[in-house]
Amino acid sequence: MNKIQEPEVTLELAIQHGLNEEEWERILEILGRKPNYTELGIFSVMWSEHCSYKNSIAMLKTLPRTGKRLLVDAGEENAGLVDIGDGLAIAFKIESHNHPSAIEPFQGAATGVGGILRDIFTMGARPIASLNSLRFGPLSVPRNRYLFDEVVKGIAHYGNCMGVPTVAGEVYFDECYTGNPLVNAMTIGIIKHDRVVSAVSKGAGNTVMIVGSSTGRDGIHGATFASVELSEESEEKRSSVQVGDPFTEKLLLEATLELARKNYLIGIQDMGAAGIACSTSEMSAKGNSGMILDLSKVPTREPGMNPYEIMLSESQERMLVVIRRGFEKEVKTIFEKWDLNCVEVGKVTDTPEIELFMNGKKVGSVPAWHLVLGGGAPVYQRETKEPAYLKELHSKNLKDIPEPEDYNDALLKIIASPTIADKSWIFHQYDYTVRTNTVVPPGGSAAVIRIKRTNKAIAVKTDGNARYTYLNPYRGGAISVAESARNVVCTGAKPIAITNCLNFGNPYDPEIYYQFKQAVLGMGDACRTFNTPVTGGNVSFYNESPNGAIYPTPVVGMVGLIENLTHVTTSYFKKDGDFIIMLGTIKGELGGSEYLKVIHNFVAGDAPTIDLPFEKRVHNACLEAIRKGIVNSATDISDGGLAVALAESCISNPENPMGASVFISRKLRDDEIFFGETQSVIIISIPENHLLDIERIASKNIVPCFTIGRVKDNGRLKLNNSIDISIDEIKTTYTSSIPNMMKLSC
Repeated sequence: MNKIQEPEVTLELAIQHGLNEEEWERILEILGRKPNYTELGIFSVMWSEHCSYKNSIAMLKTLPRTGKRLLVDAGEENAGLVDIGDGLAIAFKIESHNHPSAIEPFQGAATGVGGILRDIFTMGARPIASLNSLRFGPLSVPRNRYLFDEVVKGIAHYGNCMGVPTVAGEVYFDECYTGNPLVNAMTIGIIKHDRVVSAVSKGAGNTVMIVGSSTGRDGIHGATFASVELSEESEEKRSSVQVGDPFTEKLLLEATLELARKNYLIGIQDMGAAGIACSTSEMSAKGNSGMILDLSKVPTREPGMNPYEIMLSESQERMLVVIRRGFEKEVKTIFEKWDLNCVEVGKVTDTPEIELFMNGKKVGSVPAWHLVLGGGAPVYQRETKEPAYLKELHSKNLKDIPEPEDYNDALLKIIASPTIADKSWIFHQYDYTVRTNTVVPPGGSAAVIRIKRTNKAIAVKTDGNARYTYLNPYRGGAISVAESARNVVCTGAKPIAITNCLNFGNPYDPEIYYQFKQAVLGMGDACRTFNTPVTGGNVSFYNESPNGAIYPTPVVGMVGLIENLTHVTTSYFKKDGDFIIMLGTIKGELGGSEYLKVIHNFVAGDAPTIDLPFEKRVHNACLEAIRKGIVNSATDISDGGLAVALAESCISNPENPMGASVFISRKLRDDEIFFGETQSVIIISIPENHLLDIERIASKNIVPCFTIGRVKDNGRLKLNNSIDISIDEIKTTYTSSIPNMMKLSC
């Protein structure tokens, strides 16, 4: 090995590693001495925001984290685990890969997918579906088109090669994401209760092994890179972006699931953020144990790698495995069969230390418990201050804006907005039918995945309207949960749990931390109302570019359970003559709406109001009607308002698009009725002979119920006396918008 001169470890070097003076002093106190270069690197990545959650964990603990369906508490394992009956459970989680995707979009997105897949199958669960939540700047900017194109390709490449269907997602476009796109990836898996594998190391003398790919220099300090703001110099940090190989990961998946069935397995953890440093310390801390590692045995793919590089590398498709001593040969046989590395690198000890050796020399010793979230890692309570912009934006009188002269034209402009428009350009790049379990594909209220050998299905959706959170952080957080729940309800599913990805700016800015704190409080109240505990997730701070911070963007991944496949419901109209029913009441709220942004070119007002108990009653009424078999379609009012919900219901029938004639009499302006994004409203279509049934169900649940129109097989959408437009024109505009924009030269 080439001799590499390590730099002198000083406070200045620690600051360059993302630590502050207080944290430097804590390290000196913990070790009782100055750390060497490798030890400093380990502390810096483990105490980075990405790994330690030091600025967020205090607030995250206010979220509901337990429930009767949860088989593990939030954050206890690599992913959440929810009981769905029959001895089966769903493992699921969402994570961000924002900064890497801003610099190297294809690999950033691809490795984000790979990482979340590993979190699922390290638990012994087979991945059955993936989702994503994406944010980009306007597609009129060539760089944004490039990022969008490459991110979608990266997601498609990794998921398709893995044979895991990408079934749902969401995409928003706004100026605030120029320079700092958001790429949040989610995966769900299926597992039997008695086959769950823990991320733990225990039993002194047991063997520690590294399996999967070799270790390279890619991704070093990726965790700390994810814990700083993006700048013009960020392009130089391409080495912080990992490089993925989905074909190796497919082999690793199968080998891991084979190993997971063996009784000599103690624990497995993915080497994601912070690589070997993270997996060794977290597994040891959980098992109240330590490890001795010989880094010279770690398979490397580049010559001359030093201990610092080996410990901090985030090379993909690697796992740390702990097995009972004496079964090394059996484990090697499994991984050799799948043509993967499987190397003994150390053993478990009964001390609290991770002791590192290389070529017979001790090169580091760090205490596992002091490195990890929930252990001795720093925890901070940051200052909050209500943002100054809120009062100004809330004071704008939206009654002063002029109504559109041509409502047909206004509707077409809104449905042509990339945030609203058809996303087929994206999901047609994904193989969303592989494994043959996709019952409701992308494009509906939520995706539905059948659970084989049962009569059950899982509905899944990601949601989060950042404009609402920007205008009212508490309401925005609550609505992100409510809307994701409403979407799975519209498929016939009962919401059972969430994971979340919280994307915000710099937490040291009191106004940004105010946004974060209030959004978490709103999410918590909503989760308690819907009995959907938070199983885990991810916080991504420092989402800022030279242009400023992104909108506060909480993203919720909701999982719902359908007990009977006959209850699966889609969003589009199906039968001529069906009555169109509105559960809930339109309030005409335009604040933060797509209408204001597209037609009037500003973002202002307050976020829509949300009455959480009322929202729950609307869910109950819709589910009861679906389970009684009287509902032919269901969709909610969300982005774009009632007119967009009706337009999508008209044109989305793949076999026979249907028209609709709707009239609503309210003391509201037409733009408020058509484009207001009122919450807690679901639009259903039912046969005429079930009108009394829906009225009884609504009355029982104390929910307003209005007959607002009928489905018409006449090829037109008519709304009051202001919109009268052919569904062919709507569909052409809706489906061509994103493809036409992406044809522009990048």
